[in-house]
Amino acid sequence: MAASAPVEASATGDRAATPPAARGLVVAAIGIVFGDIGTSPIYAIKETFGEAGRMPLNEPTVLGVLSVMFWSLIVIVTIKYVAIVLRADNRGEGGVLALSALAQRGGGSKTRRWIIMGLAVAGLGLFYGDGLITPAISVLSAVEGLETVQPALERWVLPLTVVLLFGLFAIQRFGTALVGALFGPVMLLWFSVLAVMGLAQLVQHPDILRALDPRWIPHLFHLEGFRAFAALGAMVLCVTGAEALYADMGHFGPRPIRIAWLGLVLPALVLNYFGQGALLLRDPAALEHPFFHMAPAWTTVGLVILATFATIIASQAVISGVFSLTRQAIQLGYLPRMTVRHTSAHEVGQIYIPKVNWLLATGVLALVLGFGSSNALASAYGMSVTGAMGTVTVLAAIVAVSLWRWPVWVAVLVFGPLLAVELTYVAANTLKIPHGGWFPLVVALGFAMLVLTWYRGRRIVARHVYGGALALSTFIDTLSSPQSRVAGTAVFMTGNTDVVPNALLHNLKHNKVLHERIVIMTVRTTDEPHVPPSERVEVERLGKGFFRVRAHFGFMDSPDVPATLELCREHGLPIDPMLTSFFLGRETLIPSPRPEMGRLQERLFIAMTATAESATAWFAIPPDRVVELGTQVEI
Repeated sequence: MAASAPVEASATGDRAATPPAARGLVVAAIGIVFGDIGTSPIYAIKETFGEAGRMPLNEPTVLGVLSVMFWSLIVIVTIKYVAIVLRADNRGEGGVLALSALAQRGGGSKTRRWIIMGLAVAGLGLFYGDGLITPAISVLSAVEGLETVQPALERWVLPLTVVLLFGLFAIQRFGTALVGALFGPVMLLWFSVLAVMGLAQLVQHPDILRALDPRWIPHLFHLEGFRAFAALGAMVLCVTGAEALYADMGHFGPRPIRIAWLGLVLPALVLNYFGQGALLLRDPAALEHPFFHMAPAWTTVGLVILATFATIIASQAVISGVFSLTRQAIQLGYLPRMTVRHTSAHEVGQIYIPKVNWLLATGVLALVLGFGSSNALASAYGMSVTGAMGTVTVLAAIVAVSLWRWPVWVAVLVFGPLLAVELTYVAANTLKIPHGGWFPLVVALGFAMLVLTWYRGRRIVARHVYGGALALSTFIDTLSSPQSRVAGTAVFMTGNTDVVPNALLHNLKHNKVLHERIVIMTVRTTDEPHVPPSERVEVERLGKGFFRVRAHFGFMDSPDVPATLELCREHGLPIDPMLTSFFLGRETLIPSPRPEMGRLQERLFIAMTATAESATAWFAIPPDRVVELGTQVEI
């Protein structure tokens, strides 16, 4: 990344796209990017004036609430994400990890790097909390629309929600290609319906447009005081899902996302929110389900079905985002290796992580059954969203100063007010902690505990394994000549190519031979999302048949060691796969009488290591060509 402001182009090449292709990207972005924020109208107004916000229903409060929501959409989503954050392009990719990688490139002290890593981990943990709550509240609020069709159907809301969500997680292993083809058209219809519903109410009560005046916001706080502040915890629901604009940038590029937001999504959301406000002023009894009461009675069943599809699509987008961020976290060393299955031969980003999928499913279903209604779940929603937004704002400010070369005062002037708005929302959401807001915080803290334990544990293991190891150059110099060598190539996978791998020493000690060609290989993950094949490998000839190979992968690449070794031919190291054996070291961890970590962390790290996917599967090495040599490590 250059020191100047990044070029607004992505890996998708959206600038060069033909008009039909560009339109296709816009429609696809409407389906994937805006599912979460697009389904917020189902419950945002309802919760603000209902159990979560408890705002009194009168004209000044309705106008004040609508003004807060409108200007939140403008300031947080349009100005911050669409206009500024989408410029933080890490080789076409976005998201909190891509942003933290950009921030790390600015250099700085060890403390600064730890702060950036802490912000990234916090953002990830909060995103996981959001990933649990979003499917639960979205699908549940849509199915609750059945109550407007027939009150007796209320008893079927919870069972039907559980069935729909379980089915959604059950089909993840088949991939989202077929369902994904429907995302864009369905959400295009959804936003069109939102706009038409809102417009129909506005025609009857055009005076509601007075809420566009931001002066209604201080007037609201003057009238209601602390109650208005507390209600911000419900009003923030209008911007849930905004982080997806940046997280999904790599799939579509910034331009289609901007066109979709400004051309359809933002107008549809504003029209619908204002339409709901107009309806409530005319008919306060509609507060039970203002979204569904906007439509004529004869369309309610169809609207419930459409809303259910829309919320399932929103949930699918969140689940896919969790898969993607989990893989990135694994590649960057934040989490242990897990099985990652690619569900599409054409789309690299379509992956499925079984362990994460069923952990998510368990958490989502527990939330639905535990809270029982969207009203109750609204108390748990908001903290994770606002917290994640705050971390993005701070990281973006660091990138602006260190990479874009903004003066500090400019960054403070731009990002300071944005952070102030988001911290106000965070403060309001702290009031919901006793009523369910504790849940995303527990998830984020639990995730941070896992990351810290894994990161620290791996450093301790590396120190034990490589700390007193023999230097590779010394080992090669002391090799006797002639030395007993066997035909073929031996590839020793190691985390440190400057020392002799334990697997090599064990092989020499027990088998008394060396292969005629020995490759000491390490795999490194860069702070860029993808590394092109031309930059994938470095080969260094060390003499006496030894070679040092460093393979570089981006944090969104899938390591494939055999394919990478094929690239070594261009560097003067031809390797025949049929004459190659791979030697891997496997550390068996045993508790120490005086552990360097606390007892709880020690047990947790050992458990995480035991459940990690094998290096053979992770690096796509043929199992019949692998020799594993174990070492006991006392931590």
